[in-house]
Amino acid sequence: MQSDTNGVNVKRILVLHGPNLNLLGTREPEVYGRMTLGDINELLRMRAVEAGVDAIDFLQSNYEGELVEAIQKARGRYDFILLNAGALTHYSIALRDAIAAVPVPVIEIHLSNIHRREEFRHTSVIAPVVMGQICGFGVDSYIAALDIAIRKIQTDTK
Repeated sequence: MQSDTNGVNVKRILVLHGPNLNLLGTREPEVYGRMTLGDINELLRMRAVEAGVDAIDFLQSNYEGELVEAIQKARGRYDFILLNAGALTHYSIALRDAIAAVPVPVIEIHLSNIHRREEFRHTSVIAPVVMGQICGFGVDSYIAALDIAIRKIQTDTK
């Protein structure tokens, strides 16, 4: 939790979207729904404003290294990271190590229930180093993660 120059707590949340999430709305809508990534970001932005979050920033990348760098740069800048790592969830040791190295809590998010899908999707290599995982509720997975992050920030500052 950062403070501004007046000593007021500043709440900042970073939302990271991994590979292929830029295709939401058209990519396998029976699995991922019809909402676009822009629609999801706007819902999160509106919810964050309602809750008094000072800043919510978004990054989508198809490149593992760009997501790793965003996590590393989050130190001291963000109070929480919401991460849908997409396919990187299942094999990116680099993402796992970045999360473990940076003292910013992370909530892992998935639109679909990864445990009810193909066998290779059942394992999350990042799960052991995140605060928790929310999956299977479509866009509500993102909303739930945001609400939890907001409550945690508010609780930690009291």
